[in-house]
Amino acid sequence: MALMRWEPFREIDSLQREMNRLFENLTPTYPTREASGTFMPPVEMDEDDDSIYIKLEIPGIDSKDLDVQVTRDAVSISGERKSETRTQDNGVTRSEFHYGKFQRVIPLPSAIVNNQVQAEYKDGILNLTLPKAEEEKTKIVKVQIS
Repeated sequence: MALMRWEPFREIDSLQREMNRLFENLTPTYPTREASGTFMPPVEMDEDDDSIYIKLEIPGIDSKDLDVQVTRDAVSISGERKSETRTQDNGVTRSEFHYGKFQRVIPLPSAIVNNQVQAEYKDGILNLTLPKAEEEKTKIVKVQIS
């Protein structure tokens, strides 16, 4: 039987290469621009007895580039973040910003009065106040118990 020299750093390098290979082959499980192909701004929704409140985070977009359409039971928000064109002679430019068009349709939990919606866009946050329809405010449903 021949003696072999043990080189622990060679085994660590091999382990590191295998781990790198493993992580390179993983695909993201969360929606990113690369995975889904589109930019999807995050939304918060809140509700009280009179209104539904929607907050949409869209930094870097002018209000003139936003389109908000409201029906009795859904809100559609679309827009476009336009990229800045810049040239650089030497060096590399890296950007993790998302550019391009997006659209988000948000179903509403109750009917609203769509001609009384109020919108405010400030500091990259779009705030919508959607007043509930009168029949939704006073609607009482009797539940049958079996």
